[in-house]
Amino acid sequence: MYTILTGGAGFIGANILRELNDRGFSDIIVVDNLGTSQKWKNLLGCKFENYFNKQEFYELINKDFHYFGKVKSVIHMGACSATTEENMDYLMHNNLHYSQLMFNLASEHGVPFVYASSAATYGDGTMGFDDKKDIFRLRPINRYGYSKQLFDTWIDRNNFWSKAIGLKFFNVFGPREAHKDSMVSMVYRGYQQIEKTGKIQLFASDQPDYADGEQKRDFVYVKDCAKAVCDLVELKHAGGLYNLGTGFAHSWNDLAEALFIATGKKKQIEYFPMPEKLRGSYQYYTKAQMKKLSKVLPDFKFTPLQEAVKDYVKGYLQK
Repeated sequence: MYTILTGGAGFIGANILRELNDRGFSDIIVVDNLGTSQKWKNLLGCKFENYFNKQEFYELINKDFHYFGKVKSVIHMGACSATTEENMDYLMHNNLHYSQLMFNLASEHGVPFVYASSAATYGDGTMGFDDKKDIFRLRPINRYGYSKQLFDTWIDRNNFWSKAIGLKFFNVFGPREAHKDSMVSMVYRGYQQIEKTGKIQLFASDQPDYADGEQKRDFVYVKDCAKAVCDLVELKHAGGLYNLGTGFAHSWNDLAEALFIATGKKKQIEYFPMPEKLRGSYQYYTKAQMKKLSKVLPDFKFTPLQEAVKDYVKGYLQK
């Protein structure tokens, strides 16, 4: 029996793959789109049964839900995750239609289905970040967020939550994100900046309610995300849409300070104007409401920001 892991060579997916290996599982079918990217490096040292390109896998499953024999779970992390992507048809195929097929695969086998939604579905945050609220009322502010909302609402409209677990990932950072290019976390980018120039560059604020660098995010360590996903797969009757953040909002200045502490270097921050293309679509504040997830994973603990940044810097970036 196989676990199907889409996006298995990607950032969050590769960490889930390693967490599954750590728990003794290697009967895993990895699905991704390696192409000429560096994502293949995320698979080094991992144990899995086989790898399939995402389009090849899509065509195989679309013809026969039982192509791989018995399936024990479907973890669907594969998607276009670029918040700046402008090709809406591309997003529709990757983030909506592919997700529908993966859900139908899991449903056909009667097995757990866990998928990646996004905090981008909350839009500018004026409606809050409560995963108990009516998801139809949310107004994403970019195409990526809307494509994720479409699948959430498809599940909701068809009353499929008893068969699905959706996770609204907040600002995830950590190992195995280097291939993401412009979409890498500020922890990764900031570390590179410190090593090259001794300082970090952050967006200046263009809103009077926020000082420069005081825009806030719910930063969550990818190792915690991988553990939470694997814990949820093992649960029964935990279907629903959940936030996956820490429940704390830290400023970019806080994040920069954690990086300087981890590197042992003097804090130097330089602020530069918000790019024109981001104005109007930039979230100034996110903080996950975590009560819902806490009910199904009451003993789960998230790594504090400074500790997580230190682990990432010392254990990975400096190596």
